[in-house]
Amino acid sequence: MPDPMTEHHAAPGIGDNSGDIDIEIEVRAFNSLARFMRDRSRRLRLSIPPGGTVADILDHLQIPEREVYLVLCNGKDVTPELDGAVHTAFQPEPGDVIALSGPVPYSWGYGAPVV
Repeated sequence: MPDPMTEHHAAPGIGDNSGDIDIEIEVRAFNSLARFMRDRSRRLRLSIPPGGTVADILDHLQIPEREVYLVLCNGKDVTPELDGAVHTAFQPEPGDVIALSGPVPYSWGYGAPVV
């Protein structure tokens, strides 16, 4: 019989949303992706299942992955690589705000992208 004092239990770590309760998040859409939102506020409260990913969010909103150029979680880019592919396997945590953006128009007047 194992000793309960020495038995190791793996606890979920930071960034692990694989528990038993749905994850409540907010999703915001910008630029060309705003058309996929249900109302003009371009924000939506959404429950995703445990282990849910950005790919699940895109599927729920019926947004084709090829149209997504930027995914932010609480204002930080979730795609650490610069290869151009969006990291759709990212798993949001409860309370996160996921922002989705299509191509950003270039502003010739300011010489910088308009966000």
